[in-house]
Amino acid sequence: MTLSPDPWWPQAVLAAVLAGDALLSVRPPAFVRTCLHGVGFPEDWWWSLVVIKLLAAAGLVAGIFVDGVGAAAAAGVVCYFLAASYAHLRARFLRTEFWVNCLGMLALSLAASALSYGP
Repeated sequence: MTLSPDPWWPQAVLAAVLAGDALLSVRPPAFVRTCLHGVGFPEDWWWSLVVIKLLAAAGLVAGIFVDGVGAAAAAGVVCYFLAASYAHLRARFLRTEFWVNCLGMLALSLAASALSYGP
């Protein structure tokens, strides 16, 4: 496994999507609110998701220029969406939000990692 993304663009795409998701989460639309309520995530902590996603996006961008940082950030993003998937399964909240949003982002993060850091 290399510690420098090659190609770099999947990491940039993932960072842009995460940054957009973070900005969307500042004032969550109905489908995001439904998702967060569905898994029982307390509203008092919704702000933390914005911070986590922005930091992840920054780590992915930094990783394009600094060896190792991007690989760590990409692994963190995959773990984040694995944990989100587990939260959905545990809460038995398996509606459209789970299949499209949660698993879609997990698939995107896995694909970006495999493309940039795979063999």
